[in-house]
Amino acid sequence: MIEKSELMPLNYYKKSVFTGGYRGMRYRIEKAEEEFLVTIWPEPYNFETTKEEKKQSCRFAFSEEGKEALTEWLNQQYCDRQKEWEAVLSNGSRG
Repeated sequence: MIEKSELMPLNYYKKSVFTGGYRGMRYRIEKAEEEFLVTIWPEPYNFETTKEEKKQSCRFAFSEEGKEALTEWLNQQYCDRQKEWEAVLSNGSRG
């Protein structure tokens, strides 16, 4: 599972976007106004080349508590859609 400790500190997000992945699920975390904006999509493509209909986003408070909540959301999305994420790994589906 994705651990909060694997994500960057709050100050990082004030200037940069963080991207990562977990077993077929890609994610992007950025600061949008005064919130975190987190977007997930299936591998293999990056954020810019993935079709919008393949992406799902959620907003969280820009705080340590928000970072904890977004970590829980990422893990819940992985669990809820685990077969989808595993499918892109096993059959090479394209985003």
